[in-house]
Amino acid sequence: MSGTDRLSRLLALVPYLLARPGIRIADAADDLGVTEKQLRDDLQLLFVCGLPGYGPGDLIDMSLDEDTVTITYDAGMDRPLRLAADEALALMVALRSLAEVPGLTTGDVVERALAKLESAAGDAAGAATRVAVGAFYSDETTMRAVSGALERGHALHLTYYTAGRDATTERVVDPMRLLLVGGQSYLEAWCRRAEAVRRFRLDRIDGLTELDEPSAPPPEATTSDVRAGLFQPSGDHPLVTLRVGRACRWITEYYPCEEVHDEPDGRWLVELRASDLAWARRLVMGLGPDAEVVAPRELAEQIRAEATAALAAYGS
Repeated sequence: MSGTDRLSRLLALVPYLLARPGIRIADAADDLGVTEKQLRDDLQLLFVCGLPGYGPGDLIDMSLDEDTVTITYDAGMDRPLRLAADEALALMVALRSLAEVPGLTTGDVVERALAKLESAAGDAAGAATRVAVGAFYSDETTMRAVSGALERGHALHLTYYTAGRDATTERVVDPMRLLLVGGQSYLEAWCRRAEAVRRFRLDRIDGLTELDEPSAPPPEATTSDVRAGLFQPSGDHPLVTLRVGRACRWITEYYPCEEVHDEPDGRWLVELRASDLAWARRLVMGLGPDAEVVAPRELAEQIRAEATAALAAYGS
């Protein structure tokens, strides 16, 4: 996270906490979209912020224990930041874009938020209405079909291409919601074939039929928190170690990495979690000669076998 992002969060943190004395650290972190560790780090930084001179009456003070936090002195930071005109304009345009996305949100909620913002924005509201907003979907027909099934509460039969296994499967799903993450649209649904909640990229749905039967996700089917991205690695996922050259450094920005180390020859040693070794194999094969598998050994052997077979096919 950049210093600018952190500064904005710190400036908003004090009035947020003033309005919620004794709030649990876990609840505040969830509201603010950060980890508990990051929030505690922010609070420690706030504790030493204040006016030049930094006497007892100038620094922000708080009561902080293992579970809760209360601001006891705010050093004048008692009001939330106001939106600048360009910020208000950007937010209104974003809300107008959101209103164009079928099935992703409740339209009346967006309209109410937009009306309040326009009322408070003054002249900026007029500028927002002059910005043309249009929504583009990789497959608008699929988007409308999925949205219709959600609205009518019907199950769906999908013909779906799974990129992770390079395979197409047939499955019946109980739709739960539509998501827009990282510029891609997804259907989150209970998959009866997998007996678990799955997310299906709309541009990978090759066929779709709305069934007459109702959508009935079981009680254990719950939506997931995707604020940190769709893939959230854990210790259960295989750890892959790669040695990459300059041309492949982009993977450290595109994928969550656990460790990145400089090596004397200018290459980087990168550790990241993979959803499975099949995904990691395709990633490394696409990186080409500028990437080398350090671990696990099984992955290196799979890539060696696939590369050998490819070369043999060219030779024949």
